[in-house]
Amino acid sequence: MSRPVALVVGGVLVLVGLLWTGQGLGWIGGSPMTGVTLWAVVGPVVVVAGLLLALRGGRGRTPRA
Repeated sequence: MSRPVALVVGGVLVLVGLLWTGQGLGWIGGSPMTGVTLWAVVGPVVVVAGLLLALRGGRGRTPRA
């Protein structure tokens, strides 16, 4: 996966994970997911995965000597 794609996909995963966390905790209403504990658990996992992917994509490759 190219670096810009990894950054974009990682950023989207972070935003989706934050949305799912907010819905699971009942902070964001208007969805069948609101107040469902599963999404309060899955959301942070997706946020961490997105951060790791974005960090991996944002780091430049170091030349090997």
